[in-house]
Amino acid sequence: MSKMLIVDDEEKIRAVVREYAEFEDFEVTEARDGMEAVNLCRENDFDIIIMDVMMPRLDGYSACKEIKKVKDIPTIMLSARGEEYDKLFGFETGIDDYVVKPFSPRELMARVRAVLARSQTTKRSENDLPQQRLVYGGLEIDLAGREVYVDGQRASMTPKEYDLLFYLVKNKGLALSRDKLLEEVWGYDFFGDDRTVDTHIKMLRGSLGPYRSYIVTLRGMGYKFDPENDASSTR
Repeated sequence: MSKMLIVDDEEKIRAVVREYAEFEDFEVTEARDGMEAVNLCRENDFDIIIMDVMMPRLDGYSACKEIKKVKDIPTIMLSARGEEYDKLFGFETGIDDYVVKPFSPRELMARVRAVLARSQTTKRSENDLPQQRLVYGGLEIDLAGREVYVDGQRASMTPKEYDLLFYLVKNKGLALSRDKLLEEVWGYDFFGDDRTVDTHIKMLRGSLGPYRSYIVTLRGMGYKFDPENDASSTR
């Protein structure tokens, strides 16, 4: 039985999500604010978190960052704000999906199933990885350990940045369209557009520092990973 943590200061919303989650055989735990959620995650293991953004004591984004320091738990954020900026800010903190209030409980559960399926697929792929470290000049990528080092210093990257880099590296030299990246890195049922890819590429390049040019922009098409590329080719 999968374990779900629902975090929202509105009791009615927690009750609705609990009802639908328990109907699909989830074991549900509730938290009324971000601080309570962080403490629960330190003491328990959950398969997925449904997290509201605006809460007393500790907001959802801050709680997500604190939780990511100790455990990598897939997270779906709930918010009344539906602007693109708000969604992208959420993805920068490492969340897996973003649902705007008011929402359909059925759609939310569909997104829960999709996020869990992607998470399980990623874990299986990582378990099949050989214990190896790829080295491209001063850029080192530990595949199994999900760690990236830039000139010997560990890069601070969100889970989705790593997923994107890993997929690009795995297909080194191949031209990858934005649609292909959305399909393979975010999944078929991701509710977004190709601007999500561009934003994460920008974030990833920032994390790679002097090796940002290894990610090449293919005008009107997408991107590719080319460690032999020089900085003049990157946009």
